[in-house]
Amino acid sequence: MSLLTLENVHSYYGHIHALKGVSFEVNAGEIVTLIGSNGAGKSTILRTISGMMHPRIGRISYDGQDISKLEAHEIVSLGMIHVPEGRGIFPTLTVRENLEMGAFTIRNRNLIEERMDYGFSLFPRLKERIGQYGGTLSGGEQQMLAIARGLMMEPRLLMLDEPSMGLAPILVELIFDIIQQLNAKGTTILLVEQNALMALSIAHRGYILQTGEITTSDTAANLKNNKEVQKAYLGVA
Repeated sequence: MSLLTLENVHSYYGHIHALKGVSFEVNAGEIVTLIGSNGAGKSTILRTISGMMHPRIGRISYDGQDISKLEAHEIVSLGMIHVPEGRGIFPTLTVRENLEMGAFTIRNRNLIEERMDYGFSLFPRLKERIGQYGGTLSGGEQQMLAIARGLMMEPRLLMLDEPSMGLAPILVELIFDIIQQLNAKGTTILLVEQNALMALSIAHRGYILQTGEITTSDTAANLKNNKEVQKAYLGVA
């Protein structure tokens, strides 16, 4: 069953036509990845879905509801969380305070602590840094914090934008393992990732994006074996 559906979505930055009729869907329980070069429009898709910008044309549906004109905070309340590129943590707040900000609509203190403990179970290093300011964390720790903060709202759909960017290989493996764990527990994942090989290794399906348009869609396994995809995105000559 489709949890998220985009139909003929066109988005603009001023007069710049960034998304040109994008249509795709994410079914409940899937990991779906968006693959494309820098500037293809991947991050713009996530911003448009999450309400940071609105489509000028087209429709975005989440769980059967049209969310095309909703504001970002309204979309969060529906159970959709966007962890943006660049992490976006609060550098002058502690790890605990960052996580509490992720639960800003929750009034039940016990529930906040319960979800915080779940984040610490995924990322034990964050518990060790609980009183440390976000800006003093390493890049890998900041990415852990960004994901853990997103999980404070217990999202049905988690959108991750370049979660492995700038991380050492061992941390990349950790982040992708966590993504799989979250999916196994029932969280639907929409993943934008420059490391196309890693993304296709854990995804169920994928879409190839070029200059604001979907050009190819298939199962992740088929995309990995697609000669054109291999040449353009997987580093296979």
